[in-house]
Amino acid sequence: MSANDWISTAKGNGVDAVHLMLADTEGGIRERRMTIAALHSLDGRAPSFCNVLPHWDIGDSVFNEVPFVGEPLEIDADSVRPYPFEAGAALVFADYAGDSAALSPRALLRRQIERAAHLGHTVLAAFEFEWLVQAADGVQQRARDWSAAPAWAVENRCWDGVTAAAEAVTVAGLDELLRSAGIRPYAIGMELGPGCLEATLSATAPLRAADEALLFKTFTKAWFRQRGQSACFMAQADAGAPGLSGHIHLSLHDAHGANRFHDAGSANGLSTTLGHFIAGVLQLLPELAALPLHTVNAWRRLSPPNWAPRTPSWGIENYSTAIRAVSAGDGGSRLEFRLPGADVNPYLGLAMLLAAGLYGIEHRLTPPAPIAGDARNTVPAGLRPLPRDLHEAAVALDASLVARELFGNAFVSHFAASRLREAALLRRCVSAQERARYFDAV
Repeated sequence: MSANDWISTAKGNGVDAVHLMLADTEGGIRERRMTIAALHSLDGRAPSFCNVLPHWDIGDSVFNEVPFVGEPLEIDADSVRPYPFEAGAALVFADYAGDSAALSPRALLRRQIERAAHLGHTVLAAFEFEWLVQAADGVQQRARDWSAAPAWAVENRCWDGVTAAAEAVTVAGLDELLRSAGIRPYAIGMELGPGCLEATLSATAPLRAADEALLFKTFTKAWFRQRGQSACFMAQADAGAPGLSGHIHLSLHDAHGANRFHDAGSANGLSTTLGHFIAGVLQLLPELAALPLHTVNAWRRLSPPNWAPRTPSWGIENYSTAIRAVSAGDGGSRLEFRLPGADVNPYLGLAMLLAAGLYGIEHRLTPPAPIAGDARNTVPAGLRPLPRDLHEAAVALDASLVARELFGNAFVSHFAASRLREAALLRRCVSAQERARYFDAV
């Protein structure tokens, strides 16, 4: 359905307003509310949006001196869904249709999906997030200078049945909100420690999966903010907090729906195609890691005592590896990419995973042997270790010829420069813990 057809249909179905949404580089949503009459009055002309989004940081500070102008948008009519916070409203994603398209994370993922289709693969993907809820609103958080606020559900333990029962109304309310927007959680449950929850979203087409991941985080934050609380998706919110993950599940299928990661004739039920895919990801991960780990904080999660993987590794049902291969027959065989934190930009994380995996298939790369034990300190023979922080990751991305081949020179140069700036901005920051450790002692 074209954008014009959808607008006409929506108007006829009683939709009064549309929230026009753009995904930014940092993994957030920027939007503009327009009446359906205003969209209809454009009469086929594309709405426009200031092209500043690729050129400012997570704090809305501009870091590129470029002319800022209105740039036409392309509405993705396939992304339309109900807007759950307003009766008679819908939401739809849009992308820049001019020069900024080369810098768009959502467009980056779309190009990898098209590449997969050209190679004969249909993709299914799903995201799985952990997050913290604190019993303080934004005003209170700022008054505390963002120090750890009291947790919601302070008695919670991992997978705790008591907390699940005590907070069932809240969790069910969030689930109902998400479903009213067409987002189908596979499961929501309690996770590790006070205020910690986990949600696994249902598998779907990859662009829709990334859209739903972004909407899930946005709507979850809004849901708790309306109740005077804060939902936090930082990968490492505090030194004493659990590391929060943003895992990505992915499988490839043929035109008839058969799972290309499954092989009933192999000893472990996994195919050579999956092996090639895994090999591509592990080989390229050291130079592409800035995409799934795009914040300074994301790298803090990759340290003891967190469960998070710290090496380019894989294993069968191994939760300590960067890639966990799941052998579950034609219906469920998949890989789980366990490296990203909850702060992952869904488009960048999934685009990197798909691009690197397809590279492995195209080049028929062979993976190292799967690791059965704790892999967090094991770099398989023939592979390179991961960068140590965002600065190293950005330098590696900028120097990567394969990254430029997969994602284009414009995107790689721009994104690497933005990550180097982000790393530099926080390098000079001094934490309260650092002052306490050194103030009197040195």
